[in-house]
Amino acid sequence: MIIRNLLFGSLAAIFFIGCGDSPSPGANGGKPTINNKTGLIERNFDLAQVKRGEAVYQANCTGCHGQNGEATPDWRKPNPDGKYPPPPLDSSAHAWHHSTEVLKKTILKGTPPEIGSMPAWEGKLTEQQIDDVVVWIKSLWSDEIYDLWYKNFEGK
Repeated sequence: MIIRNLLFGSLAAIFFIGCGDSPSPGANGGKPTINNKTGLIERNFDLAQVKRGEAVYQANCTGCHGQNGEATPDWRKPNPDGKYPPPPLDSSAHAWHHSTEVLKKTILKGTPPEIGSMPAWEGKLTEQQIDDVVVWIKSLWSDEIYDLWYKNFEGK
């Protein structure tokens, strides 16, 4: 059960990060922009990409993950069939614990059938659509969560 929970946690979180959205290099030699007041990494997302991602998410993901990525409060508790419900994608869960690559792979391939019911989106969504959705999901995270994610995965 512990291994299954760890595996699920990893896979579920995989679903929820993005790509192509690193902070803009700006005039500081490719380094991310830091907010002078908070000391946190600033998101300099392409607003058009965020809007595209939201549209793709609304058309394909809300039935399971909720209108705003909030999902269900009992996402950590397996259903009677032993599969876990869809986790939240906002700051309340652990999507931000995974790299962009892992998240994209989960979206493309879905979750293992013994763990969850997320379908594979490979061949249904384009790579650009998946990238856009991941950026939109990252836009849901608090500044503190995004900063932690960036420092763990992008800033290494």
